[in-house]
Amino acid sequence: MEKEIQIVRENIRKACERSGRKPEEVLLIGVSKTKPYAAVQEAYSYGIRDFGENKVQEIRDKFALLQEDALLQKEAPSFHMIGSLQKNKVKYLPGRVKMIHSIDSLPLALEVEKEYAKKEEIASVLLEVNVAKEESKSGFFLEEVEQALEECKDLPHLKLCGFMTVAPITENPEENRVHFRALKNLLTNMQKKFPALPLKELSMGMSGDYEVAVEEGATMVRVGSFIFGARDYGNVHKS
Repeated sequence: MEKEIQIVRENIRKACERSGRKPEEVLLIGVSKTKPYAAVQEAYSYGIRDFGENKVQEIRDKFALLQEDALLQKEAPSFHMIGSLQKNKVKYLPGRVKMIHSIDSLPLALEVEKEYAKKEEIASVLLEVNVAKEESKSGFFLEEVEQALEECKDLPHLKLCGFMTVAPITENPEENRVHFRALKNLLTNMQKKFPALPLKELSMGMSGDYEVAVEEGATMVRVGSFIFGARDYGNVHKS
């Protein structure tokens, strides 16, 4: 795992160099979904501090183990909710996640507002954008985002930090450049229309295409299988 993390960081550095950016502008999120807590510990030992999870139950389980882990408490890692989020599971996230990347509807945004208000916490969130309009994916279409921001901008317990997308699975990462560029353009336009909002994050790019995503402006990349190895979904329950 150490070698793989080094490779990813070096690739991010080179992609930043090619695009005139600084490596510190890009947060590497290790996607530890379906992996045991021991994998989180190992990745932590090699410098990963942010971890992405798809299931609320996995966040709850790993967060509980983290509370008992004296070593990791010295510089506690953060969890990011990056998967599809059901409204009835939102109540388990306050206090456990650094950011929710997958706000894909107004009803979900309102549920997050309600549950975080109960805890008197602020939820840092990203709107999920289905840039390629894939039927199998959730999220707002590009042309729906401005209205979504308008409807969410005054929710007091939501901090709208930017956008996330899951690009199509493709053998050639260059094919996703157009989608990443479109999301970057959207962010730039929405920053002008909503100057009061802290819109600055672009969560885009995974194991197969994160270098292209960085070249096109990603501030967060979600790398899982390259770092942690292939996944076994056999024992994973839906959350």
